[in-house]
Parts: sequence; C-alpha cells; structure tokens
Amino acid sequence: MDKLIITAAVSGSAPTRQQNPNVPYSPAEIAAEALRCWRAGASVVHVHVRDPQTGAPAFERAYFAEVLERVRAESDMLVNLTTSGFNIVAEDVGEARLMPVSLRPDLCSLDVGSLNFRGRVFINPPEWVEKASERMRQFGVKPELEVFDLGHLRQAADLASRGLLAAPPYFQVCLGVPWGAPADLDMLLAMHNRLPAGSQWSVLGVGPRQLPITTHALLMGGHVRVGFEDNLYLSRGELAASNAQFVERVAQLARLLQREVATCAEARQILGIPPKP
Repeated sequence: MDKLIITAAVSGSAPTRQQNPNVPYSPAEIAAEALRCWRAGASVVHVHVRDPQTGAPAFERAYFAEVLERVRAESDMLVNLTTSGFNIVAEDVGEARLMPVSLRPDLCSLDVGSLNFRGRVFINPPEWVEKASERMRQFGVKPELEVFDLGHLRQAADLASRGLLAAPPYFQVCLGVPWGAPADLDMLLAMHNRLPAGSQWSVLGVGPRQLPITTHALLMGGHVRVGFEDNLYLSRGELAASNAQFVERVAQLARLLQREVATCAEARQILGIPPKP
C-alpha cells in the first residue's frame, strides 16, 4: 500500500466567513493556511482564489501567482491550481479557465464531465476536457481528474486509453456534491472498482461525510482530501479553527491504522511528477 498523500483544499470558492470566520480570503491568508497544513502533514494544496476584501470567488492570475510564489518560497509542497469553481467560471469553456495552467503549478484540477449542481449546470464538454488535458501536457502540469459520478470515470478511462493522460492517471473521487454521487461506501467501492488499471486515486467527502469517507479511503489504499472547501466543521457543532486541524486528524488516523503519511518528495514519486528545477 502506498504512503498516504494528504491534499488540503484550504479555501474553495463557496465557503464564507459568515459560515466560518476562519476561511482565508487573500492570497497571503490562503498561502499561510497551506503552510500550516504542510507542517501538519499535507503534501498537496488545492487552490481557489478569492477577492481579498469581500471573499467573492475570483480567477485573477495575480492572485494565483502570489499563492504559488508564497507556498514555494517556504516549502516543497505540491501546488494544485483549480481550473473550475462552481461559483465563477463553471459555464466558461474557453481559454479563461486554462489560465492557471500557464503558471506551471505541479497539478491542475480537470473536471471530467458535466454535472447538475443545485440550480445550475457545471459544464465540461468532452472537447474542452481533451483541450485542457493537452494544455496541461504541454506545460508539464499533472491533471487531477475530478470525477463526480460513474460516467465521468468512463470518459477519463477513454482519455487514458487514447494516451491523452500521462501515467499514472490521478483521480479525485468527489462524493457528496449535490447532485453528484453520494458519499457512502457503496458508491466509493463502485467508483474504485471502475478506475483504470494503474491509477492513483484520492477521495473527498462533503460536510459530515468527510471523516467517514476518508477513513474508508485510508483502509482501501487511496489518498485523501480534507479542508474548508469541503467541510467547515471539525465535529458536530464545532467549527474548525484552521484547515490544519483536518490534516492533523487524518494524519493521526493514518498512523493509528499503520499507514505512513507521504512527504512531498514521496508524493511526487507516487504521482509521477518530476521535481521543479
């Protein structure tokens, strides 16, 4: 069983300080949260950026670049920049969504397939998915394949079979997002059993399903994502003070289950991402 890669999704595009006053907004705050998570055992940070004053979802190149620079200046953490966000550019399937790739982070999220999300449609046409995967290949960026349902796995498997994804393909199995696949063990097993051979995979669970679904992944040999993007509460009625609390908890749980936590260098090796020069 591989060592455990912990991804910290520290801000997202939707959580607000009205929901939890500890949600980071500015690039400096987002980077500081990432570094706290790194010290706690996370090897990857997943980044959305926000308006520093209002917290509104943003997609500014300068904000992404500042987070990337701050994290790399103080750590060897792998940085994963989003190419989506339900509240911002979800319906833009043009060049705007591919801007973060040109910053050459270690990874970028790549949403494989469209999804009804509450009252709107999160659009990811097949031609855009292929274009995005090719752009990431050109810039040496590892795609993190976000899959929200079984059909998304089929499309990703097709990309892999046509040589459009560098080995090993890396999946983020997203469970509990309305109206995607539910966050339960039956669905996790169904998704896991349909992953292309040789894949690396991680799982996220939304809200109160974060802890149980990540525990299942620990036992199954998968990797995990935790953080404010997916869950604001450490336990029932208790708001988390920082993303690092989620990382500390899953790292402790991994050790109790005799699963070692990967360093950043080990995460690179597992995912097939070469060191940055």
